[in-house]
Amino acid sequence: MNQLMSVAEVSALIRQGRCLSLAAPEAVLSSLPAGSWIGGTTPYFMTPDGVCTRGDGQVFVTDLSALGDVRIASFADHQVQDIVENAPANGFALTVVPAGSTMLQRFAAESTLHPDAFMKPTMGWIAGVHLQDLGRVQPKTFDGRGPTAYANKAVVAYVSLPPGKLASVEIVNIFEPDGADLLHFDETSFSPSHCRVNGERVAFYDYVLSKGADIMRSPLVGDFAGAHINASFQMIDTEARAVRLYAPVFEGVDYHVARPIPDYVQALRARLKGLDMHNAFLGCNCILNYLYGELEGQQIGGLVGPITFGEIGYQLLNQTVVVMRVH
Repeated sequence: MNQLMSVAEVSALIRQGRCLSLAAPEAVLSSLPAGSWIGGTTPYFMTPDGVCTRGDGQVFVTDLSALGDVRIASFADHQVQDIVENAPANGFALTVVPAGSTMLQRFAAESTLHPDAFMKPTMGWIAGVHLQDLGRVQPKTFDGRGPTAYANKAVVAYVSLPPGKLASVEIVNIFEPDGADLLHFDETSFSPSHCRVNGERVAFYDYVLSKGADIMRSPLVGDFAGAHINASFQMIDTEARAVRLYAPVFEGVDYHVARPIPDYVQALRARLKGLDMHNAFLGCNCILNYLYGELEGQQIGGLVGPITFGEIGYQLLNQTVVVMRVH
């Protein structure tokens, strides 16, 4: 089950004891009864009819009950390593983290430090708010057992799969490195002060300004053992002479600016067209793809799920689509 439903329909499922992952605005999630569910705030969704913004009391529902045994937990920002530590040997940790929180900062920097980080799949998304409410409304996560809303905690649904089943995460990244300047950073940071460009140390702010305004639409692409992981641009702070990113850059990783994409929607459609959806139990798509691709009302493929303020595929991701599967 991956679909938009009314509050009454979702409440009935919760009272039946179904284990659910939910996405909706805060007021909607706050109206739901206690039960075995986790949730995160967002008003943006991918549906079979196209990408849409909903503020009419609809909830995006993913039913986890049929996959296996489900256990709900929540974690503070100093407990990032516990997310993986408590994950089942065979299964996954479906995780939702609020945007703009210290929990997100620590998760982004520390989630892959656990020795089992890439052995026990952590999948999920970053909760957000309506773009008109940025800066004045806090994104929230929900532990349905209360239910309790959090501005600085991760909520996790641990799903233990039966023998013969296996979880995996697929990352769809439409960006590739441009192959020009090679960037290295000396610190793990959301706002690095300096970088080395082709070996020469320069102020990161000055480098970004030299590339022009279009750089904001194209993330930095890091080479993580052959996997392309994005760190997207959030803002250029001229007063502080700083550049802020939506994900941290890491020391020792090769980075390039991404090659520009002339037709954003077509690029997404082309990459999603070949996806096999029959064993996909949830997908999410980045809010930056929504913005830069002008996706409202667009049909981009068969994937359904929330539009999110970051994606989780073992670690924090930006400007990607993530598909979570059970084989």
